[in-house]
Amino acid sequence: MDAQNLTYLFVFLSFSLYIGIAIWSKAGSTSEFYVASGGVHPIANGMATAADWMSAASFISMAGIIAFMGYDGTVYLMGWTGGYVILALLLAPYLRKFGQFTVPDFFGSRYYSTGARVVAVICLIVISFTYVAGQMRGVGIVFSQFLNIPIFWGVVVGMSIVFMYAVLGGMKGITYTQVAQYCVLIFAYLVPAIFISLMITGIPIPQVGLGAEVNDGSGLSVLQKLDNTLIELGFSAYTEGVKSKIDVFAITMALMIGTAGLPHVIVRFFTVPKVSDARKSAGYALLFIALLYTTAPAVGAFARLNFVETIHNTSYTQVAGWFKSWENIGLIGWKDKNQDGKIQYHPGAPFEGKPSFADDRRPDGSREVTNTPTESRNEVYVDRDIMVLANPEIAALPAWVIALVAAGGLAAALSTAAGLLLVISTSVSHDLMKKTLAKGLTDRQELFFARLAAAVAILIAGYLGIDPPGFVAQVVAFAFGLAAASLFPAILLGIFDRRMNKEGAISGMACGLIFCFSYIVFFKFISPEMNSANHWWFGISPEGIGTLGALLNLAIAMTVSRLTAAPPPNVVALVDEIRIPKGAMTPSNSH
Repeated sequence: MDAQNLTYLFVFLSFSLYIGIAIWSKAGSTSEFYVASGGVHPIANGMATAADWMSAASFISMAGIIAFMGYDGTVYLMGWTGGYVILALLLAPYLRKFGQFTVPDFFGSRYYSTGARVVAVICLIVISFTYVAGQMRGVGIVFSQFLNIPIFWGVVVGMSIVFMYAVLGGMKGITYTQVAQYCVLIFAYLVPAIFISLMITGIPIPQVGLGAEVNDGSGLSVLQKLDNTLIELGFSAYTEGVKSKIDVFAITMALMIGTAGLPHVIVRFFTVPKVSDARKSAGYALLFIALLYTTAPAVGAFARLNFVETIHNTSYTQVAGWFKSWENIGLIGWKDKNQDGKIQYHPGAPFEGKPSFADDRRPDGSREVTNTPTESRNEVYVDRDIMVLANPEIAALPAWVIALVAAGGLAAALSTAAGLLLVISTSVSHDLMKKTLAKGLTDRQELFFARLAAAVAILIAGYLGIDPPGFVAQVVAFAFGLAAASLFPAILLGIFDRRMNKEGAISGMACGLIFCFSYIVFFKFISPEMNSANHWWFGISPEGIGTLGALLNLAIAMTVSRLTAAPPPNVVALVDEIRIPKGAMTPSNSH
């Protein structure tokens, strides 16, 4: 069976599994729909959390970023994994002890204000829709390439599947679907990595193969050979970083605290039975995530080396099989500038307005994107988002591996999309409707509004997937920045600052969100020609501005809270109860 038919088979089987789980675990109450009745085992919740968080950006785009950015791409590894340590230590157990359905629920009670709840909902919706745009783009890419349908219809099919198990099963259905999706995506990621590591180094463990010698008799390690190859073609060394230290720090920190502030991740810790299980869930999730994240640097390096060796100075007819299929959907391109029939791969833009995404960067790490015809020798345009998906084809792996990667990419994108859409729907139905606009709703009516909100959110997400504002990981990085600048500081202060009041939290969240959102929109969409360190504040790029937004949020929140009335005694008691372990002999819990 060829790769096309195998892909149809694998995708059909995996989708049937997801829908079957959703039907089996249909939510019958708001408790099941919102938090799976709080009865999920920590190991299952850790696996579901890993799938919820390891999105299309992790599966499809992260190794592609590392492949083209090299050393600089490691900020994503450090930031996205480090965030889970913060989440496990500082937030997860306390939020679980609080024992509510949603993140805005925490804001509404802790900050004794409908206004705080509504501001939290606005922040959550902006973050979630920004994030989900990247997931639906990932779905469209996989469908259009592997199933031979346009990106538009690929997104429509993806929306339909998510609609089935998110709207029907709620958190209960999504949790067990995500357990299955984690198994699919991690298997799909590791299998080709093991194959390619064996081909290049003879070692089956990719993490070890990354530092091993290439089995071509040169005596060079993978990274040494990659450095030499790229330098020979005119690129900078793969292991050489060009980003400034301040920007590396800012991006890493924004991703870390953004991870800890993502609403669809936080809500997963409301689904376990006990407070101690929340911390265990975070530990298991970090372990499951590490399987992919320790493999990604090897996948990126192998992909770049394979790509260069396969296409450079090679006749187009020799690679036309896989090259043309990606060329047809606009994610790779070739322009024969010297009319010799061979592909030349060098730094520089190959087409008008098309960056090479590889070492046509300024020293500050930004790229020079020209809108005039270029005279560079480069003849190849390649989108970062195809590297993991195309890697098995470039390496000529068996057809079933290619099909498996397609199923894994869809599992990664759909698992996160479902979690985000559920967060949006619960925030609208529970926090806006029941707790704010229509306080007399019955449980049945609230469940109806939750499903209706999920359906509307899916339609909006589909539109964003068809017309996304950037490549997958870039869009996701913006979502992390927005979460870092808005929700994380307010949650942190809500747990650890007894003096924090509603005025401080609301003003901090609003200022952080507006500042971060405005900065990103200005440099990425209004004036992209100014997107360089010469114009950035303190040399911090839009991807890292969440760090500055978080500091602004903290400063404003703490200042305003000290200048306004202290929170009422019952709220101070609530903070003490959240933070003090059960059984501790203190005035607040001893009788």
